[in-house]
Amino acid sequence: MTPELLLRHLDDATPWPAGCGLALGEAYERALSVRQLRLRRGEQPRGYKIGFTNRTIWERYGVYAPIWGTVWNTTLTFCEGEGELALAGTCQPRIEPECVFGLKATPPARATLDQLLACIEWMAPGFEIVQSHMPDWKFTAADTVADSGLHARLLVGRRIPVDASDAAAFDAQLAAARIRLTRDGQPVDEGVGANVLDGPLHALAHFLGALRDCPGATDLQPGDVVTTGTWTDAWPVHRGEQWRAGFGAPLAPLSVRFT
Repeated sequence: MTPELLLRHLDDATPWPAGCGLALGEAYERALSVRQLRLRRGEQPRGYKIGFTNRTIWERYGVYAPIWGTVWNTTLTFCEGEGELALAGTCQPRIEPECVFGLKATPPARATLDQLLACIEWMAPGFEIVQSHMPDWKFTAADTVADSGLHARLLVGRRIPVDASDAAAFDAQLAAARIRLTRDGQPVDEGVGANVLDGPLHALAHFLGALRDCPGATDLQPGDVVTTGTWTDAWPVHRGEQWRAGFGAPLAPLSVRFT
C-alpha cells in the first residue's frame, strides 16, 4: 500500500483489505513516508511508542521482537491521574498499561543505563490505545510497522521526577513494580515491569539502538515522550468503560473513561 492509502485508512478508521506485503525494512520506510505526510498537514511529533516489548505476548500475536512508531500532538493527552479519551476514529482499539518517560536530553551514542537515566526528566503511568487495521488483530511484524506501530492514542498520567543518582536501583525498582488492571471495577489482568525486556529502562535502551539503526528516522529530542510497552496483554475497549491501572511504586495509579 502507498503512504497515501495507509494514511487514508488511519483517518477513516477502515480495515485494510490485506496485509501490507512488505519486508520489515520496507515497512519502516513506508511508515516514515506516512510520518512526512502527517508533518506536511501540520501534525507535530511528540515522541515515540515502543511495541511488543512484552515477551509474554509474542506468541499470541506472532510478533517476536519490538517495533516502534511515532506519537503525535493529535494523539497525546496528559492528565493528573484520571483522564478521558474518545475512541472515535480508532479501529479495533485495545488498551495497554505502560511506563512513559519524558526526555530532557538526547542520549549519547551507546549510552549506558546510567547515561540513559541522566537524560530522563520524568516517568509516568500511561495508557496507550493501540489499534489494528488488519481484521481480528491478525498481522505480521511488517504490518504492525506499516500500520504506524499500531498507535492510536496515548494518555499520560501524573509525571514523577526521576532521581538519576543510581540507575541500577531505579531499574530494579521499576522492573519489580506490579500492576493490576481493572475494567469497571472488575479485575482483568496483572503484570510486572520486568515483562518489558526486563524493565522499561532496558526497553528504552533497546529502542534507542533500533531508532538509530533505521535510515531516515529522527533521533530522540529533549521534550520527547517515549512509552515503553505494555505490562499486560492488550485488551479491547469500548465507549462508556472505565479502566484503572493500579501501578505499584514508583509509579502512580491511572484511570481512564472512554467516550
